[in-house]
Amino acid sequence: MIDEILNLVKNHEQWRGKKCLNLIPSENVMSPTVRGLLASELGHRYTARDRFYMGTKFIDEIEQYGEELAKEVFGAETADLRPLSGHIADLIFLACFTKPGDTFMCVSPEDGGYPGLWNDGLAGLLGLKVVSTPFSRENMKVDVEKTVEAVKCVKPKVLIFGASLILFPHPVKELAAVARENNAIVGFDGSHVLGLIAGKQFQDPLKEGAHALFGSTHKSFFGPQGGIILADKEHGEKMKEKIYPRFVDNAHWNRIAALTLALAEMKRFGRDYAEQVIRNAKSLAKTLHDYGFPVRCARLGFTESHQVIMDFGGYGRGKEVAGKLQEANIIVDCVIRIGTCEVTRRGMKEGEMAKVAELIKRVVLDGENPETVKKDVVKLCLEFQDIEYCFK
Repeated sequence: MIDEILNLVKNHEQWRGKKCLNLIPSENVMSPTVRGLLASELGHRYTARDRFYMGTKFIDEIEQYGEELAKEVFGAETADLRPLSGHIADLIFLACFTKPGDTFMCVSPEDGGYPGLWNDGLAGLLGLKVVSTPFSRENMKVDVEKTVEAVKCVKPKVLIFGASLILFPHPVKELAAVARENNAIVGFDGSHVLGLIAGKQFQDPLKEGAHALFGSTHKSFFGPQGGIILADKEHGEKMKEKIYPRFVDNAHWNRIAALTLALAEMKRFGRDYAEQVIRNAKSLAKTLHDYGFPVRCARLGFTESHQVIMDFGGYGRGKEVAGKLQEANIIVDCVIRIGTCEVTRRGMKEGEMAKVAELIKRVVLDGENPETVKKDVVKLCLEFQDIEYCFK
């Protein structure tokens, strides 16, 4: 039994970790040192806000250090590293500032918004009414004028920016004032673009008028899987007061230690990393478009984020394309969104994006045998095994 379990993990690491082009935009790769902290002694330990547990003095210092780093990196007045995931961070934000029967607005799943906020997710769980933020699918942007009118009409308790499919910054600056005038609390789910925000290359939601920024720490941000909340003093302190014990009891301190070190890496290397992520995404998108792929938003420059989105006319065709690419060790999701986070962290630049586009073309457009293409994929991957933008 033990050999079977260990072999499964080993096989996965050999395949996904060394021989695959990992292009899923909701994934990234940690530095060896950050990853190592997940196996630290901290993984055995508890703390509690009421000081029920002794022996926590170093854990308390780690948490304080991490919060201070997070506030500095994101320009926040408060920070909390305890949420166990981006979804839990969403839950904390909504539960703290709404009550059953209230209305909130966000981008709908049909427009690329996060399904976990919708009726089958947190809206249904919390008894909230959710209204779609007006959105241009052609431009992949929130429609500012229509959203102004919608906020005035609906008067939502909460307005949440951010999405799962996100190519361009959301108009927080343009809409925060009207939201506040109508007593709406403004949040930004930065799960996908948190690393770009930290690197000062996408947008700055807190500076632009959001009360809180929250989300996952393992997508464009290169930390361990988990969540984070950044906020102004008023709203941040209200959330911090309620996190324990309503939403998080023990907060997984090995993860928080790893996240703290990832924040230090982001402080030191984040700008260079985020700049390259976006350059890679733009380069990959243009090359794919030039090959004839249906890349979204060509007239708008394709993307300003880590994502490239191709429209194959539906989930069924997308799943078929993703399956073919997987046979060649090219890993994407079934939308098809392509992310440049992990390949950037492994040191790839625009020249490699041209090679990646050609490999995708050979499978999808040329119909070449994926097993043949796989050999070239593995060869390329093995040239980029070291993690960049981190402390050596």
